[in-house]
Amino acid sequence: MKQFLAVCILSVVLFSCGNGETKTAENESSDSTLVSMEDSLIYPGETHFASLRQLTFGGDNAEAYFSYDGKKLAFQSNNKAWGLQCDQIFTFEIEGADLKNNIPQMISNGKGRTTCSYYMPGDSTILYASTHLGGDACPVDPERKPGDPYLWGIYPTYDIFVADLNGNSVKQLTDGPGYDAEATISPAGDKIVFTSTRSGDLELYTMDIDGSNVKQITSELGYDGGAFFSPDGKRLVFRSSRPKTPEAQKAYKALLAKGLVAPTEMELYTCNVDGSDLKQVTSLGQANWAPYFTPDGKQIIFSSNHESERGFPFHLYLVNIDGTGLERVTHDNGFDAFPMFSPDGKYLVFSSNRNNGGTRDTNLFIAEWK
Repeated sequence: MKQFLAVCILSVVLFSCGNGETKTAENESSDSTLVSMEDSLIYPGETHFASLRQLTFGGDNAEAYFSYDGKKLAFQSNNKAWGLQCDQIFTFEIEGADLKNNIPQMISNGKGRTTCSYYMPGDSTILYASTHLGGDACPVDPERKPGDPYLWGIYPTYDIFVADLNGNSVKQLTDGPGYDAEATISPAGDKIVFTSTRSGDLELYTMDIDGSNVKQITSELGYDGGAFFSPDGKRLVFRSSRPKTPEAQKAYKALLAKGLVAPTEMELYTCNVDGSDLKQVTSLGQANWAPYFTPDGKQIIFSSNHESERGFPFHLYLVNIDGTGLERVTHDNGFDAFPMFSPDGKYLVFSSNRNNGGTRDTNLFIAEWK
């Protein structure tokens, strides 16, 4: 959600149901800033965390999303210790999970690159996007020259699939030309929202849970993606990069023609599920993305680097749905993104560079929320 990043502009390599590629950065925090030996993963100021548990231990792990019963997580990882070359989809039971010593169940088929997994209603199948029909190999990352902006590859071979918990393919939901990815599902389990280039631009669409009844939701020039439903299923929150000047629009179109997008300037928006009543929530500058509604639907938690002079670090923030009441949630000096609340609102899962031993690993963490 996508893939889209995950979004680290300088030393971070990420993606988010967002773009399909998890990215990372070095954790510059020292052990002296940790709260206590009792719960050393929590930094001073992280008052919303009653406890914090690390779930993965190596590689880039991101976009972890809860099952409907709140007992399992689906996520993407490129952990080389698991024999991976690029992101694949996995799932595991949260209670008693030991991913330091065990490889979780792979859901994708190990071919191509995958992103943005999400449990289907009933928790017996998982939706995700994959490029495997375009080839077994990982798609080539965008080439960056000195001075180039950070770029995401919008691979046209992405389509949306459903697999069972043993990794067996159940159904292909999209099969048209171009990019189809960043799919998430409504709380009621009746609708899917996703990003597609089928109109020639990166727009939001909805479809029924079986892939039928596709409807375009957004239409303004620019990238719209990483959308999630509100708890009541009536609204969407998403990230958007909408160029306003003729020069910015020309640059956006030129990159899109090459299958690229520069996610360095994104703000958050909400709208009704049919696309009406569009409202811009943030005007913070830089990259604001990976939004998710709080359980009461009154706030949005998201990742942002708007306080960072060099584009890094990324922190989690809360903001009211009208854009007021901005509050910083995380306080380490690394990368925090991809937050999602459990269905009962008691837990928050997110990705972070904390406690990575000075490596560039991005791991999954689960917090008791208060």
